Amino acid sequence: MTAGAGSGAGRVAVAGRVAVITGASRGLGAGLALHFAGEGMHLGLCARHRPVLAARTRPTAHDGHVVSSEAPVLSAVDVTDLDALARFAATVVARFGRIDLWVNNAGLLGPIGPLAGPGAAPAEIARTVDVNVTGVLNGTAVFAEHVRAREGTGTLVNISSGAATNPYEGWAAYCASKAAVDQLTRVVALEEARHGLTAYAVSPGLVDTDMQVAIRAADRTSFPQVDRFRRAAAEHRFNSPAWVAEHILALAFGPERPATVIVRIPDQTVPSGLAG
Repeated sequence: MTAGAGSGAGRVAVAGRVAVITGASRGLGAGLALHFAGEGMHLGLCARHRPVLAARTRPTAHDGHVVSSEAPVLSAVDVTDLDALARFAATVVARFGRIDLWVNNAGLLGPIGPLAGPGAAPAEIARTVDVNVTGVLNGTAVFAEHVRAREGTGTLVNISSGAATNPYEGWAAYCASKAAVDQLTRVVALEEARHGLTAYAVSPGLVDTDMQVAIRAADRTSFPQVDRFRRAAAEHRFNSPAWVAEHILALAFGPERPATVIVRIPDQTVPSGLAG
């Protein structure tokens, strides 16, 4: 299912809401954080290396009063460490009172190349699966426990990929782990609906991050479909982080919710460099 087809899909009232983003030190995670802060949201941001985002919540009107500027909670957290992630969430709740939206964005591309052969890297494959699957399971569990323990609803967004359903030669670990993200999100959506949690596995489309740079640098022997990604870069066919952020906010707080758990962000209609 495609999310928020109209332009300005994310223009919903979110000032004063609280969001957590994992993998927020760079790329899509950092871009989401900047956009959310600009919309007046309070933020808990973590990554393996402590994020350095300087943005504060933009003061804005909400429910008839001005929401004061707040610096985000920033922490170095390995998402494969459940206890560390739970402590981070507790710090965010202690600061802002609750968490309304949790985005499991932390992820690794992993090794590029055939699963069998001399180039295979078992330790790197294991780490990719651990971060991409166990890390998402951990974040999901921590947020679900939080929503169960308080009044009201919450929205979980697990960042997935088109690779969850489309096989790519050379991406065994990445494709398998993103397929797992889709299925675990379906299960959690069933388990937690009665407790007020709505869950989505969101494919953001092509976003020009460090991961995309690594993909374009691959050779055709290891990754036969590399030219597709190189063409996208040459034609500037990317979704900007702001575009993805708007659609995630529409999913979480907009008046209409898709009936499906698996959601794809639509392609941006203008080059990402021209997007607001």
